[in-house]
Amino acid sequence: MTLKKDVLDPQGKVVQNTLANLGMSLKNIRQGKYFEIELEETDHGKAEKIIKQMCEKLLVNLIIEDYRINKL
Repeated sequence: MTLKKDVLDPQGKVVQNTLANLGMSLKNIRQGKYFEIELEETDHGKAEKIIKQMCEKLLVNLIIEDYRINKL
């Protein structure tokens, strides 16, 4: 998950400035975090629904963060 595009990302700015100081030019960088979740559910549709509920109830601050679910 990452901060929404219109929310200031101070950690991302520090990384961007540090890379610029190292001579590496880039347009933008945003820092985020991720969770690796392993479920016992074998049905992919049900598993995705469970993870979505986890995100919306606890793992993600929906006011300032966006998230996505990647399947393995």
